[in-house]
Amino acid sequence: MSAVFEWLALLLLLLLGAGLVRVWRGPGVFDRMLAAQLFGTGGVATLVLLSIAMQSAVLLDVALVMALLAALAGLALVRLWGRGEDV
Repeated sequence: MSAVFEWLALLLLLLLGAGLVRVWRGPGVFDRMLAAQLFGTGGVATLVLLSIAMQSAVLLDVALVMALLAALAGLALVRLWGRGEDV
C-alpha cells in the first residue's frame, strides 16, 4: 500500500513542476499568486501522502505549517491589493 502512496506523491511532484512553469511565466501578479497557491496545496498533498507512506508524523507537522504559510501569503497579497499598493 505504501508503494501506491509513493507513486501518487511522485505524480503530484510532476504536476507541481507544471505549476512552477505557470508561476514563472504568468502574465500578471495575480495569475502567478494563484499558481503559487496551487503549488502550496500540491506540496501539502505530497507531504501528507509521503507521511502516510513513511508513517512519519513529522511530515504531517511540516504539511500543516506549509498550509498555514500558503494561506497567509494569499491574505497578504489581497491586503496589499486592497490598499492600492503596487504588487
